[in-house]
Amino acid sequence: MEAVEVTPVRKATWSRPARYRRLYPRQLLSGLSLLGADLLILGGLTLLLQGWGAEALGSVYPTFALATWVTAGLMLLGISLLGCYSTVVMHPAAELRRLTIVTGLVYALPVGSLLIATPLNAAHAALLGGSWLAAVVVVPMGHLFARLLLARTEWWGVPVLVLATGGAGELAVHTMRRWPELGLRPVGVLSDHHPEGEMLGGVPVVGRIEDAPQAGLRLGVRHAIVALSGQSHREVLELLERYSRYFRQLFVLPENPGMIAFWSTARSFEGLLGYGVQHSYWNLRARMLKRAMDIVGASILLLLLSPLFAVVALLIKLDSSRPVFYRQMRMGRGGRCFPLLKFRTMYQDADRRLQELLREHPDLREEYELFHKLRNDPRVTRVGRYLRRFSIDELPQLWNVLRGDLSLVGPRAYMPEERHEMDGMDRIILQKRPGVTGLWQVSGRNGLTFEDRVRMDVHYIHNWTPWLDLYILARTVPVVLTGEGAC
Repeated sequence: MEAVEVTPVRKATWSRPARYRRLYPRQLLSGLSLLGADLLILGGLTLLLQGWGAEALGSVYPTFALATWVTAGLMLLGISLLGCYSTVVMHPAAELRRLTIVTGLVYALPVGSLLIATPLNAAHAALLGGSWLAAVVVVPMGHLFARLLLARTEWWGVPVLVLATGGAGELAVHTMRRWPELGLRPVGVLSDHHPEGEMLGGVPVVGRIEDAPQAGLRLGVRHAIVALSGQSHREVLELLERYSRYFRQLFVLPENPGMIAFWSTARSFEGLLGYGVQHSYWNLRARMLKRAMDIVGASILLLLLSPLFAVVALLIKLDSSRPVFYRQMRMGRGGRCFPLLKFRTMYQDADRRLQELLREHPDLREEYELFHKLRNDPRVTRVGRYLRRFSIDELPQLWNVLRGDLSLVGPRAYMPEERHEMDGMDRIILQKRPGVTGLWQVSGRNGLTFEDRVRMDVHYIHNWTPWLDLYILARTVPVVLTGEGAC
């Protein structure tokens, strides 16, 4: 399933039912938990900065210490004014961008004031500049990780109803359940095409679409999503007019979700709702920034992970002899093939074993044709299963990043024989450098079909920003640590 954009339509009056009064503390808790996380982050950062400056700043230190606490308070106010403590429909990539800008501006005030008002030497200036840089990194990324962590709790998010017209609805449910950090938690589906009581993507059908007002009051839900399927423009307008008055906020999922993703930019021109496609990939400065992030990030990770590399190499040798590394030809930018470096996780005669498996087991052949992978692959060694589960086998690709074959984040690196199955999308995907991680890796990984991966790669390219890369990198961490979606 694929992520789709939600476009807010309108707000309407709302009389709070008794059930909603019981649900409200849960929604309030989501915002308060984020506030608590930010208090810890800002408090810890403030104490850290004060520790750095205690000896270095001398007589200037009291002014600096007071400025750090005032700045922390201003940051909390700024984050609140940005709406970041609301859990409803703010994509974390957009939130990360806003927080980074606000943090840079707020922390520049005390630092700049001290630099201007007080005679400081070069060491003092370096300390203040380092404090500003630490804040710009720690505050936004800390807030993002807090949101990702809290989104996994049962009480997170705002309950919503899904009004599924036609055969739609399941995609909307899967999308919200896959990206819980967006803050939308589906609690019921209203559909004219599914019987009441049936489970749709793990969420129960609670009635027909015409029952929306009663269902909203009964369940205490004041947010709803309309998943369109085959409606004319007039029918859509009538549907929105009929039900928007019963919900505080109504969202619309466009009918063709294959062309729209969560991070698409909503647009409104004289009442015409649509979505924008950002071609930041063609911006020279953006591309230079992306390459710089790749080089710095890959260099740091290779240095930090070098002890792990040695341990993994030893385990592979003890388990199945040599070689330690496996090279596979993949397509890079422009269709140029390059050897992708990985830790070996399969037996050396894996290709022969695969052909025998596919020939003798039609069910495995069908699975391989759909996913281009086998969930329980008998070719994988004992050590290889653990390496794959936590994506440790892909760490040597950091060397490919330094060589310029890969980027830290990007579309999947496809094999040459897969090109004919990409339905013409190779013309888009192969224009860009593939990535070690990417959108499909944090959206279900091996649980997605090959077609889903191709569409997500196209979405990533059309809507790339540096903030989306940072978000994907941050979301990769819990996915890897939990082994989510791994074979």
